[in-house]
Amino acid sequence: MKQNIAILCSGGDVSGMNPALKRFVEYAYAKGMQPYFVRNGYEGLIDNQITPASYRDVSGIITRGGTKIGSARSKRFMEPAFRSLAAENLKSHGIDKLVVLGGDGSFRGMERFYHESGIAFCGIPSTIDNDINGTDYCLGVDTALGVIKEAIDQIRDTASSFHRAFVIETMGRNCGYLALISAITSGAEMCLIPEIPIDIHEYTDCYRSQIEKGRDYFIAIVSEALNSNEVSQWFEKELGFESRVTVLGHIQRGGNPSVYDRLMAYKFVTYAIDALIEGQNHFIICYNKSHFNFKTIDEVALHPYQLDEELLTLAREQFLPSHCQM
Repeated sequence: MKQNIAILCSGGDVSGMNPALKRFVEYAYAKGMQPYFVRNGYEGLIDNQITPASYRDVSGIITRGGTKIGSARSKRFMEPAFRSLAAENLKSHGIDKLVVLGGDGSFRGMERFYHESGIAFCGIPSTIDNDINGTDYCLGVDTALGVIKEAIDQIRDTASSFHRAFVIETMGRNCGYLALISAITSGAEMCLIPEIPIDIHEYTDCYRSQIEKGRDYFIAIVSEALNSNEVSQWFEKELGFESRVTVLGHIQRGGNPSVYDRLMAYKFVTYAIDALIEGQNHFIICYNKSHFNFKTIDEVALHPYQLDEELLTLAREQFLPSHCQM
């Protein structure tokens, strides 16, 4: 009898989800399984938006950002009665294996769901914030960094033409990964992230010295966890530089998936399906030091994410006022 396996997307969408869906359908068929889509995340589980998936459903989607099957954040899934209904819906389709693309909040929900229902799951880290503990990489990050790079490079043209300071705000909630990597790789003059508290006034003397030596514009990359408008006002009041704030916002979550994210989607899904077939039943597939490995929800979701110390060292050497080139 053919086994049934389903996939859903939960939380924020990322570029890389559609390539993952394509691989999921094709690899499930290759393994003699029937793939199913759950539309609109955990809400779709509750509302029985569960349908068989075919090759036609994934034709041409590898180039598209977002997720063809939709995503959602579900408060109802936090309630036992709705989780019980979701389990009944899956079992009515003969589904006892589930792949979940999402973040640690989604995984915590699935862990509880597994213990209540016995439905096996594999979580694939999927968030542009790259803030899931236990994995070096989350699906969608590379595409988001590419979008940010393009935006910074284009803003630099205007900054240099008008001799302005541009404060560019990236996503990241309480994690500065996107801001830090983007600042390092774009040649920004300033990077402000929550992991490295800095008094911006400590830059004043250094930047005034740089202005005297010919610097005539600034690019500052700021995590959304901080106040970009205050940084912009500081440039105007302390340095006399006309300043603008650009909030990149949700453009960072969309766009044509990069080659790397397509490849990672392929690998994540392949390892996930293989592990579920082999009998692993509640785990997160992580990527560390160029290798895939399986971790428990406790290892992933019960510990706060911390930026790699090597990256933080680079940030301190590059952006701390005490290292400022005068």
